[in-house]
Amino acid sequence: MAKKTKVKKTLVDQILDKAKIPHDSLDFNGLDAQSPEGVEPSDIFKTLALKGDKTGPIIGIVPITEHLSEKKLAKVSGNKKVTMIPQRELEKTTGYVHGANNPIGIRQKHKFPIYIDNIALELGQIIVSAGELKRSIRIDSQALADFVSAEFADIKE
Repeated sequence: MAKKTKVKKTLVDQILDKAKIPHDSLDFNGLDAQSPEGVEPSDIFKTLALKGDKTGPIIGIVPITEHLSEKKLAKVSGNKKVTMIPQRELEKTTGYVHGANNPIGIRQKHKFPIYIDNIALELGQIIVSAGELKRSIRIDSQALADFVSAEFADIKE
């Protein structure tokens, strides 16, 4: 009989466990074409790092099926303009490579303002990166927002 291989917990899993915040660890990346059974693409959210002209780095979280509205994010965050952080500066700014950015890890290291699109509240649970490529977590959207001090806003196009 084959041994069941235990999946090593990511730092994000460990942080959430320590804070006693319920979540599910998923062994896939939201950018993959193949999602686990029962997971709709609209449940998967991407964590985008931008730079505001007044605030500096800022985080926007929207479904992978949608586009972030830089104009709406700028307005809600008190900036005149926000722009995506170039990929070559991403790891230096957030501590994560492209595809592994996550609100929990970013909030632990930095106190960047975080905005989650309102649709996450309607869904109840969302899936975000767990801080490593091909690893994600499913978490209650309000619990996530409370933990990372995020605001809900209309930020998708």
